[in-house]
Amino acid sequence: MSNLLEQLRKMTVVVADTGDISAIAKFTPRDATTNPSLITAAAQMPEYQEIVDQTLLTAKQDLGKNASQAEILSLAFDRLAVSFGLKILEIIPGRVSTEVDARLSYDTEATVKKAHELIAQYKAAGVDKERVLIKIATTWEGIRAAEILEKEGIHCNLTLLFGLHQAIACAEAGVTLISPFVGRILDWYKKETGRDSYPATEDPGVVSVTTIYNYYKKFGYKTEVMGASFRNIGEIIELAGSDLLTISPQLLGELQATIGELPRKLDPAKAASMSIEKITMDKATYDKMHAADKMANEKLDEGIKGFTKALESLEQLLAERLAKLEVLA
Repeated sequence: MSNLLEQLRKMTVVVADTGDISAIAKFTPRDATTNPSLITAAAQMPEYQEIVDQTLLTAKQDLGKNASQAEILSLAFDRLAVSFGLKILEIIPGRVSTEVDARLSYDTEATVKKAHELIAQYKAAGVDKERVLIKIATTWEGIRAAEILEKEGIHCNLTLLFGLHQAIACAEAGVTLISPFVGRILDWYKKETGRDSYPATEDPGVVSVTTIYNYYKKFGYKTEVMGASFRNIGEIIELAGSDLLTISPQLLGELQATIGELPRKLDPAKAASMSIEKITMDKATYDKMHAADKMANEKLDEGIKGFTKALESLEQLLAERLAKLEVLA
């Protein structure tokens, strides 16, 4: 009998959820995804100091002596995200997800502009846009930005997704991929109900992703479902068969170390025969469903604020490092 990770790979694309390049090399996933929190953590590791320093110095040099610190740090963050993306693409055969600044989450035009800048940086480094997913928060404005980008052939990964209304809006916009956050949904329900735990089959995050997956397969949407933000391997086991799952190195290790049977739980053939009501999504419907879904409402807001805080922490880190490099120069 083989380990769970080996069996999972036969039915689901396994993606590494980390900015740590050595962890990606260890588990050899097809794709990899990062976010501001993961990049901030990776940027503080001694083995990546050279990447950080080089990124800061070239950003300063390219912008010229009249550039403000804010301009240098903004360019350096984007370049750092792309630098990590490029390192990851040297290891994996598939795609890397690179995130748009979370502070642009409610600005369609600015999100499109930032996506163009990121894709241009990858192109300058010789990477085709087919190997990059632009990661955008699943606000109504973010979904509209993704719709524009997809029509241009730029593929998007819609993140911080917590509700069916968000998922339907993404599918109707022709988004390549969505990342529903399993663990963060569980966190909210545990806090809201006072419960310590849920059996994996009743885990609210698992139930949410299962509902989204079945809806997509029932109505033939091309948008792929990639469960994200897992708290334990029980959640992963219950979502075996999902199009993709993005998993932290710790949980990848647990799956690899666990021997046992892994039956397929999500299946497009089963979904096709289910009785599911189709919902037509427009802004009014989205807003109404979002307002009625307390969990999705709170977690989307919290997630954007969390990614913003991580970005600000990274900018502070980069500012301190830039000051040291200027002294050394």
